[in-house]
Amino acid sequence: VQLLESGGGLVQPGGSLRLSCRVSGFTFSSADMMWSRQAPGKERELVADITNTGSSTNYADSVRGRFTISRDNNKNTLYLQMNSLKPEDTARYYCNSDWTISVDIWGQGTQVTVSS
Repeated sequence: VQLLESGGGLVQPGGSLRLSCRVSGFTFSSADMMWSRQAPGKERELVADITNTGSSTNYADSVRGRFTISRDNNKNTLYLQMNSLKPEDTARYYCNSDWTISVDIWGQGTQVTVSS
């Protein structure tokens, strides 16, 4: 099982980034998926989740209206479009399913830094 996050970087406040998570080793199209983030010294925060078909999404209040979660089941890839980024969005971002969390499988994450 592999979760390969990418797309992070350094961006100015108000900027945009698109994160990707390439998944292998389990049936991606059957799994509800999520993005979470963790900043130094803070607890992990669930950012957004999406059902296996993409028909339903949920967002944390802190990102609703700015972030969009999506997926391409043909490419086994999860996305997070992040717009109007704020310094408080600075964190390492991870993708997971409930199952990968339950068996403690994590990717390396991708670092997002929002700073002028």
